[in-house]
Amino acid sequence: MTEHSKTDGLPSTEVPASPQVLERAKLRNERMSGAKIECNACPVLCQISAGRVGACDRYANRDGFLVRVDPVVFLRRTLAQDEPLLVPFAPRGGDQDSVPWNGDLLHADQVFVTGVGSSTTYPDYKPAPFIVSSQVKGVDMVTVVTEGIFSYCSIKVKIDTDRYLGAEQANVRMKGEVVGHVTTAEYGSQMLSLGGVHHLTGGSKKEGRVTVDMMQALGNKQAVALTIDGGAQLVIQAGCAPIVNGVEEQRMRVGCGSAVVGIFARQFCGLVDEVVVLDDHITGVLTEHQAGRCLDMKPSGIEMGGRKSTPGRYFQVANPGNGWGGTDIADPLSIIEGWDPEVVWPGLRLLMTSTTGEHAAWYVLDDKLQPVEQNMPAEVRAIVDRIGENCEPSLCSVMFLGGAGGSLRAGVTENPVLLTRAIKQALVNVTCGGAPAFVWPGGGITVMSDVLRMPDNSFGTVPTPAIIAPIEFSMRLSDYQALGGHMTHVRSLEDVLRHGAWHNEGAPTALQWSELPQDNSWPLGQAPMLG
Repeated sequence: MTEHSKTDGLPSTEVPASPQVLERAKLRNERMSGAKIECNACPVLCQISAGRVGACDRYANRDGFLVRVDPVVFLRRTLAQDEPLLVPFAPRGGDQDSVPWNGDLLHADQVFVTGVGSSTTYPDYKPAPFIVSSQVKGVDMVTVVTEGIFSYCSIKVKIDTDRYLGAEQANVRMKGEVVGHVTTAEYGSQMLSLGGVHHLTGGSKKEGRVTVDMMQALGNKQAVALTIDGGAQLVIQAGCAPIVNGVEEQRMRVGCGSAVVGIFARQFCGLVDEVVVLDDHITGVLTEHQAGRCLDMKPSGIEMGGRKSTPGRYFQVANPGNGWGGTDIADPLSIIEGWDPEVVWPGLRLLMTSTTGEHAAWYVLDDKLQPVEQNMPAEVRAIVDRIGENCEPSLCSVMFLGGAGGSLRAGVTENPVLLTRAIKQALVNVTCGGAPAFVWPGGGITVMSDVLRMPDNSFGTVPTPAIIAPIEFSMRLSDYQALGGHMTHVRSLEDVLRHGAWHNEGAPTALQWSELPQDNSWPLGQAPMLG
């Protein structure tokens, strides 16, 4: 059995003053000291001494009660700009000067109970901690709220940069342990797949521990340092620009080389004789491109390296790298194999640029038909600057992907497949900490949510190892009854606000309010996001 040796700010004689979830722990193990209790909030079953916390730092022993250290997060709907976003409520039994909530301050459709801090359903035979009834626009609703223990989960990271990070399928490491891999690149972005059950449970104990720590940090919007085998060193954080090999990225490309040619062809026409846009994937050549031909641009006679795809589009002009356009090119002229002497002419004006405009050079062919670099004309420089202006800022996006098709469904219904079917029939809306969750098609309940749209510190861990993440299922009360829900545990929002979780034995409660991100719709008004 495990007991956390440190208190992390919780002295041995003092426990959190205002827990939200609190239930009597059973002294099951006769060999335990009488002062210890067994925490059954996860399979580790820590034995916790009075005034100390378990191995997950989420539960403590307070006078024989199992205390959820963090309060439940309630989302408050902001109805007016001058309405306060954070509304503190005093716990019952708190300071004498505080005024306890009297139930008259908020309407049911203005408050949403999230899974953040709510406690888990483990052991999974018991109903979810909060099964809350409310009324929305005259419709009786119910929201089933829990913190799920996710062994089957991962983090998908989208990194907006052309910079070469590593080969597809290359291992991604943290503290020397493999925690994921590089996956298929998308338009202007490199993609990482991190975590997952094989890293959590299929490797060494250290690999599992490092993986779960990495996933928790990224989910909680913290920075993480990673290395890619044969590739870059990264620092990534949700909502921030990536740092690649010590340099903070600035721009996401406006498009591939062919797209840049097409977008700006009309602006280049008349100011240049040829434009080459270097790109790791598709390099564009203006006069050969359909855009240049439609503008009646004179062929330049340029002969490109790489593999010609369609007119004006070239693949594999160079290898991936940290040079021009995400290639390993430092000298852009190296991708030009020559010029057709029957077509080219002295004085030809050539612009070479990258897909972000960060690299650009201006050349004029001399009498020997050799490109000579010169100062770029102001009119051309303005177009190159516009390419940069059209590049979005480089950013890291972090998506949590979890499989909720397992035992946590027992906290919702005694017949779990009915919940799965109801979700696929759009009768149930799934949210993660109140944030919209996309439900993948196919079997099971595989949900994906943007961590930036979730409340801060939504994720925790248990030492099994696994991720703790909030999840809520909202539906009509009649539909909940039809899918075999735990109707005897449905409680009004007022009762929840007064007494906490259903297994609370009347101990003090605390409420913590959080505003929804501005781009989130109200959870009880969201349409299901189904694949």
